[in-house]
Amino acid sequence: MRFAMTKNSLKNTFKIALAQLNPIVGDVEGNEAKARAARTEAARLGADIVMFSELFLAGYPAEDLVLKPSFQDACRLALTRLARETADGGPAMLVGLPWKENDCLYNAYALLDEGQIASIRFKADLPNYGVFDEKRIFDAGELAGPVNFRGIRLGLPICEDIWGEEVVECLTETGAEILLVPNGSPYWRDKSEERFNIAAARVTESELPLIYLNAVGGQDELVFDGASFVLDADSSLVCQLPAFQELVALTIWERKGEGWTCVEAPKETIEEGQEADYAACVLGLRDYVEKNRFPGVVLGLSGGIDSALCAAMAVDALGPERVHAIMMPYRYTSSDSLTDAAACAKALGIRYDVLPIADAVEGFETILQPLFAGRPRDITEENLQSRTRGTILMSASNKFGSMVVTTGNKSEMSVGYATLYGDMNGGFNPIKDIYKMEVFGLSTLRNRWKPKGALGPDGVLIPERIITKPPSAELRENQKDEDSLPPYPVLDDILECLVEHEMRVAEIVAKGHDLDTVKKIERLLYLAEYKRRQSAPGVKVTRRSFGRDRRYPIVNRFRDDGRAALEIDESVPGLKSRQAVIDV
Repeated sequence: MRFAMTKNSLKNTFKIALAQLNPIVGDVEGNEAKARAARTEAARLGADIVMFSELFLAGYPAEDLVLKPSFQDACRLALTRLARETADGGPAMLVGLPWKENDCLYNAYALLDEGQIASIRFKADLPNYGVFDEKRIFDAGELAGPVNFRGIRLGLPICEDIWGEEVVECLTETGAEILLVPNGSPYWRDKSEERFNIAAARVTESELPLIYLNAVGGQDELVFDGASFVLDADSSLVCQLPAFQELVALTIWERKGEGWTCVEAPKETIEEGQEADYAACVLGLRDYVEKNRFPGVVLGLSGGIDSALCAAMAVDALGPERVHAIMMPYRYTSSDSLTDAAACAKALGIRYDVLPIADAVEGFETILQPLFAGRPRDITEENLQSRTRGTILMSASNKFGSMVVTTGNKSEMSVGYATLYGDMNGGFNPIKDIYKMEVFGLSTLRNRWKPKGALGPDGVLIPERIITKPPSAELRENQKDEDSLPPYPVLDDILECLVEHEMRVAEIVAKGHDLDTVKKIERLLYLAEYKRRQSAPGVKVTRRSFGRDRRYPIVNRFRDDGRAALEIDESVPGLKSRQAVIDV
């Protein structure tokens, strides 16, 4: 197909298509095809250029995959094919990929126009904190000026390049007219406000309009929420794309005086707070299942709130026909749990099987009886129930190909209130980064609201009694979670202090918490590290999820007894000088 050349239209009007898309890491040809289809759509919209997110051809983050020469070659080959296609007179393209040059590997952004790779820019500021590890993989590019696109000077800072002043300052001083920023910015709670503030700071300093284009989709633990936006030169929000959705959107720009302003663009409302958290969990689960090509999922439905919420998320992600729930009762399973699990499965419209586990549990106990002779019953026998259930779920997974959804929340994962090779079995956990009190909040939310694009039914999906009854693992008679743990409002607040904020024990006690309780929770948090290392991946929702964000040693004897901060001798010369301490 040939397109009419659009050079003459760029004197006073400029049309930029934003491709907020969901690439798959490693699927270079698939990402190339997605880019080609987006360019066709951009041409239909009348765009002069279409921009894609950071490292689009590779998928983001590709981690050590980008170090493979064959993978680098595949990305470069795809780029050359796309470049040649721009000779047809249609929209130019801005595409991200890993780029090897002079023995250096760069996070690159390429301008493709008139059948060639017209310009290329390299990311200068490589993030190396939290979930990011780019300094290990990429070389930092030099500061560079804008690229010339048919007479318009486009600044191309890449993601982290706008989180500091230097890169944009260089672009401003060298004549950039518009800042086009490709991003691979993962979701965490309240991230949108942080992005706006950073972008607005660069706009204020440069007095240039800015396009913030983000990827969308799940990649392992990370979810990219899209929510791309445009700020005019006065920092006003002139475009807002939806969150958690793919689309190609057109922005129309006009030259007014010496600068450009966006005069027409979509302006959507994006999810915030609990709604955004829920949508992120659904998208993360959906893409993990789809991108790994599982036909569906299976999970244990216990009649408790965690498994009910995970079942609802699975149905919203995949549809009822791809979700299989199994209730596995034992002698301690209450009649209420049986009734509630069945009611939840019916409301969700999913396949529901009841498989009693007494024969298996008691069979294990019979086998172990000679070994355990003379010892009292304890948590060992309780864990046999959980491990039997885990074996059944994994067997169903093996037989039918479905992935096991793990259903433990962040509170449980923090203190080790979970059984290895039992309820921790599974491929992915949508609520791994959701504290218990947040589980209650999201369950209540889903009963009155359904996210856009969700495949589940409307209305109440989680019976009210599941939300209101006291949480219990039901591994012994009349068991309640609070037999072993503080009330969840107390536990979650202590955990947020320890995990999210790294607060001292003394500081947490000063908030009103009991010293012995805080020390107990800190101890359990450290002891459970070995379990978390063996747990399924799950959606990152908070700023500090377990895994990439929080990397603690398994062997760890440190405990905060509160004395160190009080006993430091401030009079020691050089204590506040790092160099002096080194000299000592």
